[in-house]
Amino acid sequence: MLGGQMVAAPDAAAMPQASSSNQDAWGHGPSSFSGLVERVKPAVVNISTKGTTKAVPGVPGHQFGMPGLPEGSPFGDFYRHFFEGHPGQPGGGGVEREFQAAGSGFIISADGLVVTNNHVIEHADEIEVIMVDGTRHPAKVRGRDPKTDLALLEVEADESLPHVELGDSDHAKVGDWVVAVGNPFGLGGTVTAGIISARGRDIQSGPFDDFLQIDAPINRGNSGGPLFDAEGRVIGINTAIYSPSGGNVGIGFAIPSTMAKDIIAQLRVEGSVARGWLGVQIQPVTEIVAESLGLKEQQGALVASVVPDSPADRAGIETGDVILRMNGEDLGDFKDLTKLVAKARAGSEATFEVQRQGKTRKLEVEIGRMPSDEVEVALAGGDSVPDSAKLGIRLAELTSEARERYGVSKESVGVLVAGVERGSPAAKAGIRVGSIIQMVGQEPVESPDEVVAKVKEAAKRERSAVLLLVEHRGETHFVAVEFAAA
Repeated sequence: MLGGQMVAAPDAAAMPQASSSNQDAWGHGPSSFSGLVERVKPAVVNISTKGTTKAVPGVPGHQFGMPGLPEGSPFGDFYRHFFEGHPGQPGGGGVEREFQAAGSGFIISADGLVVTNNHVIEHADEIEVIMVDGTRHPAKVRGRDPKTDLALLEVEADESLPHVELGDSDHAKVGDWVVAVGNPFGLGGTVTAGIISARGRDIQSGPFDDFLQIDAPINRGNSGGPLFDAEGRVIGINTAIYSPSGGNVGIGFAIPSTMAKDIIAQLRVEGSVARGWLGVQIQPVTEIVAESLGLKEQQGALVASVVPDSPADRAGIETGDVILRMNGEDLGDFKDLTKLVAKARAGSEATFEVQRQGKTRKLEVEIGRMPSDEVEVALAGGDSVPDSAKLGIRLAELTSEARERYGVSKESVGVLVAGVERGSPAAKAGIRVGSIIQMVGQEPVESPDEVVAKVKEAAKRERSAVLLLVEHRGETHFVAVEFAAA
């Protein structure tokens, strides 16, 4: 890609609107952003992390700070180049090593909720939020969503914290002024400005790519920081840069605030994101495909396969169908289907219009829940989990990718421990990332939801601890984990 790489711009009181009188005499734009910066800067924070990670030589995406990237992603090329030899990176021979890293974030509530990128805090055992005045607050993960690279942290403070609100990025236009505030190269509180260069960018970092492209200088350490419009509203979360050298070349990417709002709302309440699931493999409708199928327009999603016993299968969607609309909304591009289904709630009804053998028909589908989603902070955070049942672990399905990443045998059955909160009951009991929970009490478990339900049940019985059968590195033993004090 022109010799460059995509880079996940990685680690190293609600504000009033600004006056439009900032424009210069020619109407070309603000003559100064000083007033805006003065108001919003107290809500922008630096995020410092510490932890341990294990390199898996030759396996892309198994390094600290990397989002879950598809094979061949230009992000991966950058990381392998930039982090070669870094503790915990490829070349480490699979040895667990400590790391320190830094990123950016911003406070969205007076009681201390902080938004950042998932890759900023991924694998971290210790997270610290640093205010503009140097005040430091230990932070916990409230929830995270690797698929959109978003995370929500929480800190405790003795007083109300300055904060900003997520705005509406749908009204942001190409050519609008934007201001980025963050922690590039560890230089906290840095402000840069530019314009929105494009909308709807797909940079192949995940299934829900819909980035704002900006030319405001973004560098390493800006990840997770806010992108403001000229009125001081957060319209994006700075996430990635396109760069041949790791530095800014005028092409940065931000997650639109409108997309982030729904994700953050779910993380705030549930600690995880429950996405809708249809159960189809799709591909684009090219000009040749449209012509061969007699479609009037080049639109929709071509169904390449249907997962047996999935919502699509039960509703009668077949391989070879072209899905044209969902709930009356046209699919201009095949990826529109992925985004619309993901936004739908599991259990909701949706109407799909498909073309099959030259005829258009409507099919009613009950949307399912995406089966591989992690229960990101199960037993660690989220309002749905009682304090007494919080063990301080994150759980995930034991997928083939997880088995490869953590060296789990094909014969092992259970639930993966995807994260352990530092100082938590689970950590004190010796449970580590990569462990497999096989039983809760004397009952086998095979999904994160089963673990959560059984631990909650034990807590309701007012037991002082819960017994887990845990496998780690091929060795299995029972571990009694004490419940957190209520």
